[in-house]
Amino acid sequence: MDSDRISFWLAALIFLGLFGSINAQTDQQEFSKVSLKMGSRFEVIAVTPDSTLAGIAISAAYQEIDRIENLISSWKPHSQTSLINANAGLTITRIDRELYDLIFRSLKVSELTNGAFDITFAGINDLWKFQRQRVDHLPDSSRIASAIKNIGYQKIQLNRDSLTVYLPETGMRIGFGSIGKGYAANRAMKVMKSTGIESGMVNAGGDLITWGKNKHGTPWSIGIADPNKEDEILAWLSLQDMALVTSGDYQKFFTYNGQRFGHIIDPRSGYPSTGIKSVSILCADAELADALATAVYVLGSDNGMKLINQLNHIEGLIVTADDRLLQSKNLTLKYFASE
Repeated sequence: MDSDRISFWLAALIFLGLFGSINAQTDQQEFSKVSLKMGSRFEVIAVTPDSTLAGIAISAAYQEIDRIENLISSWKPHSQTSLINANAGLTITRIDRELYDLIFRSLKVSELTNGAFDITFAGINDLWKFQRQRVDHLPDSSRIASAIKNIGYQKIQLNRDSLTVYLPETGMRIGFGSIGKGYAANRAMKVMKSTGIESGMVNAGGDLITWGKNKHGTPWSIGIADPNKEDEILAWLSLQDMALVTSGDYQKFFTYNGQRFGHIIDPRSGYPSTGIKSVSILCADAELADALATAVYVLGSDNGMKLINQLNHIEGLIVTADDRLLQSKNLTLKYFASE
């Protein structure tokens, strides 16, 4: 949802189980490890009676997360993403198929959302600072107008045959802050499955994916954080083989003239999006959920919910700025915490 997406664990709080606790009926245990990765708090959980297998799987998952970060992070100077950005307006860059495919899928989401999701937003992100503080002025409008000229997913030039990418304007940049952690969660899950872990969870700083069942042999019970009280739960979901991603304005923000501005930038205007406090997206793919959570936040409650309801096997929950709760037509909540 860097991302500079929300990197908080309460958005997907694990309701059942502590590290290594045993369920006498199923003989399953939940083994977990927490680590700081990609600028966020990650937690990886393996459900198995075999502690050795769990250790191998969790270690492999974190190795995969490190590999992905080294590939896609624009903050790492030697990553392929940094090379693409350094070559903007100068020359094409040959990249790995994996990164090419991630860019290609990102552009498809951009087309689907009419540019509400756009990896070229990175060209303006540095103008804004979201440090939970009150500010007395916004970035100069002329600087925003100048920077926004470098934004536009349509400008990215891809060549599948040569596996190259080119940003045609100096100053253009791409960043995967709104899709990268979801992709990392998907990949970590796949690696763990390949080691023999049939049930588990990867929580990538709030971009969460589950497979199989918890140690009790039941679906995972996951809480969605209350954007007004971030240490409390708004609603609970029952998940199995599903991803949940929540984006909101309550972890990274600033206040100006009494109004809170969250960290999600509308790439079409260059200004922080307003009108929504949080968006939670539920689907089978953490990468897609990550991107859609950002897009819906930018689109606003009406257009965002309209998009969700048009997509197959995608559900969502929106908390508006005036505290209305909107849920997609097929979303089934376990219960609201206030009930």
